Amino acid sequence: MRSVSARPSPVLYDVAGTGVATITLNDPDTRNALSAELLEGLIGAFNLARADAEVGCVVLASSHEKVFSSGANLAGFAGESTLLQKHFASERFLELFKLIGALGKPTVCAARGHVLAGALGIALACDLIVASEQATFATPEIKVGAFPFMIMALIYRNVPRKKANELLLLGERFSAEEALWAGIVNKVVPAEELDAAVDEWAVKLAGSSPLIMRLGKEAMSRQLDMGLDDALDYLRAQLTLALSTEDIVEGVSAFFEKREPRWKGR
Repeated sequence: MRSVSARPSPVLYDVAGTGVATITLNDPDTRNALSAELLEGLIGAFNLARADAEVGCVVLASSHEKVFSSGANLAGFAGESTLLQKHFASERFLELFKLIGALGKPTVCAARGHVLAGALGIALACDLIVASEQATFATPEIKVGAFPFMIMALIYRNVPRKKANELLLLGERFSAEEALWAGIVNKVVPAEELDAAVDEWAVKLAGSSPLIMRLGKEAMSRQLDMGLDDALDYLRAQLTLALSTEDIVEGVSAFFEKREPRWKGR
């Protein structure tokens, strides 16, 4: 793996021959706390993946065996920075959430350990989450007199309302199985099987038409907050656009010819 910047970075970036880019949180001394440096590293890494035509899927992982990320550094809440400095510092979260959502490529979060506070927002920004049986999920801010304002919109767009309320108001940890039941994660596997399970999905996603995947992901996002009639009209137009591509012809031809498709990206 290589670091995102020339100097040592808490974020590592690697691209496999399968077209899967892996972005790894790698600041174990802070339990991958979401420092300004780490957030900048994540933004840089996702931008690298977005710009690389060879990347068809991005995996977000952690090198820490027990913690995906402990969330934002609470000491910063009571630090000596001015209120305006703290306000502008939070822009990195917004930039990262929007970047992941508009990446145009599928993303998979590998939740090996505890996913806490702001880190839950980053995980939920990804398309899919595969969790180890040892993972837990929580927004414990209320216990220290804070509140997870920055990730609330992502929580309510991914988690049923009553379970979202439970996360936000009580601050208790959900086990991996509870998170699966609540719709926070897609799959739970034994810790020793996590890498294989993530790789299986990532390789499958990376093997899809990058053009159709980009169109599909954009449609998934844009239709979410539309009224039903508007959404149906918009999605009909997207289908017509997809039918105009060479990749959809290639995909159907490959299916009937019982061979792997050769995507052209047009």
